Amino acid sequence: MKSVFIKTYGCQMNAYDSDRMEDVLAPIGYRPTDRAEYADIVILNTCHIREKASEKVYSELGRLKRLKFSRAENGAQMLIAVAGCVAQAEGAEIIRRQPAVDIVVGPQSYHRLPEMIAKIARGTGQVLETDFAAEDKFDSLPAETSNSGPAAFLSIQEGCDKFCTFCVVPYTRGAEFSRPVAQVVLEAERFVSRGVREITLLGQNVNAYRGADDDGQTWSLAQLVVRLSRIEGLARLRYTTSHPADMSDDLIAAHREVDALMPYLHLPVQSGSDRVLAAMNRRHGRADYLRVVDKVRAARSDIALSSDFIVGFPGETDKDFEATLALVREVGYAQAFSFKYSARPGTPAAAERKQIPEDIKSARLQCLQDLLRAQQKAFNQASVGKTVSVLFEQSGRKAGQAVGRSPWLQPVHVDDASTLIGEIRDVRIENVLPNSLGGRLVPAREESSTH
Repeated sequence: MKSVFIKTYGCQMNAYDSDRMEDVLAPIGYRPTDRAEYADIVILNTCHIREKASEKVYSELGRLKRLKFSRAENGAQMLIAVAGCVAQAEGAEIIRRQPAVDIVVGPQSYHRLPEMIAKIARGTGQVLETDFAAEDKFDSLPAETSNSGPAAFLSIQEGCDKFCTFCVVPYTRGAEFSRPVAQVVLEAERFVSRGVREITLLGQNVNAYRGADDDGQTWSLAQLVVRLSRIEGLARLRYTTSHPADMSDDLIAAHREVDALMPYLHLPVQSGSDRVLAAMNRRHGRADYLRVVDKVRAARSDIALSSDFIVGFPGETDKDFEATLALVREVGYAQAFSFKYSARPGTPAAAERKQIPEDIKSARLQCLQDLLRAQQKAFNQASVGKTVSVLFEQSGRKAGQAVGRSPWLQPVHVDDASTLIGEIRDVRIENVLPNSLGGRLVPAREESSTH
């Protein structure tokens, strides 16, 4: 047996892709390892969204180069592969800057990894593969998956056609592509047969899902959610990431009508300023976003909202930033992700002349994050004393402890629960920790009849 080590950067879709890379390599004799120094192939599955993403990759490649040469001195081979969005965006540059890299593969081509490894073995030199062939990729992935555990990611849509001016996704993941309904259902059923109780549907713009059924009819995400909710043994469904412009009425209704769809919605807004939203090409305004929020909360009053924010976008004024703070106060978030704007090469916003000084961006980010943290703390504090259903996913740090998630995606630590991995049990929340909740099991005789 040979071994593969995969280091995953960035989003949940990358986590899904990394699992599938393991599945692709398993038939040719590669097993996963958690130590890069012992691996026969090391794969960096990269993300191009965050600041200085490329620099982090090149730094890691320098470390791997030394490992590779050290192994070669001992008569062992190590292949180095760069996958994901940095590979897609900077493939030729990666090979130029770091000759120790053997394979550069984009996010739509990793199903060809066995063929690429074979080419290296035949002595054909470095391999660069960055085609946009999402349909070919999903058709070629192995039927079986190595996923283990009660919660799983399932990619149903890739790419984006929105072309926000700050974003590289349309250039690194390509145009929107939705997997066929039958293919998604089959993968979900296979997950459930392996003990999965919760599935999170993934897409760069997941609520733009338009998958074809066997009759050639196009399904919406809401229709897909309804179909998946009928799989026996599947208790929970989630989806991410959504675009406000694609929150259709039938999807909002699904939050009211489908019990398996958890009361949590990640709905990125990026800014509270109409002027900045227009400059970002977000295709929605402040009022549009708030209307969607109102509709969702009318459909599911206990829903928890999460969002993404960018501060310091080119040309953002103090007034624009105050509009973002006002929107956060008006909506109220259970969780959120916020970042300073950083220019992504090749995007329109990177060429804007009105770039915001770094100290101003930092000050604004601190202010926004203080507000968001206060909202998250208040949301979590409101859970104390309540009984919530928890899907236990893994062991905790303490002996006998287990960690699971509430319907609102909050991590929950419970003592004397290590035998309950994969089960959904009622937990009474007793305290709020810095990034999670603590609770105790409700005796079976007191549990609610539904989860």
